[in-house]
Amino acid sequence: MELKMSELERQEKYKLLIGGIIPRPIAWVTSMDGNGLVNAAPFSYFNVASIEPMMISVAVMRKPGGNRKDTARNIQDTGEFVVNMVDVHNVDVMNQTSADYPSEVSEVTELGLELQPSAAVKVPRLGASRIHFECKLHQIVELGSPTSSDLIIGEVLHVHLEDALYHQGRIDAAAFAPVSRLAGHSYATLGEIFDRPRPVYTESENKKS
Repeated sequence: MELKMSELERQEKYKLLIGGIIPRPIAWVTSMDGNGLVNAAPFSYFNVASIEPMMISVAVMRKPGGNRKDTARNIQDTGEFVVNMVDVHNVDVMNQTSADYPSEVSEVTELGLELQPSAAVKVPRLGASRIHFECKLHQIVELGSPTSSDLIIGEVLHVHLEDALYHQGRIDAAAFAPVSRLAGHSYATLGEIFDRPRPVYTESENKKS
């Protein structure tokens, strides 16, 4: 099957993206407005952007009419946010924060979420998460014409890890038990883990080919 993007409607493109690019990690983002109201919302258009400096990216789709969502607006205004990672222990309450709460209503307050102070930013982190990335805004890239998405790139200033998840300089994936996003209402856990060492190119192999 061959599909031309110029012939597809927005919803068809959306289903192709969320169904074909899986699994996707989930950024459970806390941000804060100028009045100190804390917002918590999940985003699965999320990944590593850079190692040195340490950066992560989160794409936040805009509302109908091109208005920024609360998360993107807060980050633009304050220059700070925290990515709280999602696992099997907090996936249900994370999902509750995906509802369309009014801007003046805090998901944190409504759901009774525990907040913990951050070390490098004013925005608090969620006690329900066991891994947190405290970030300062590096850049927001407006995508589309008219703009339909805000690609937020944040520089990681501080990381919090539960001790039980960290062994010999590495995060134990099985202990972390992350949850990823699929299509529709579906999520996934890790499942089987297997290794494939990265091959090393040698001149002799090139000659054989």
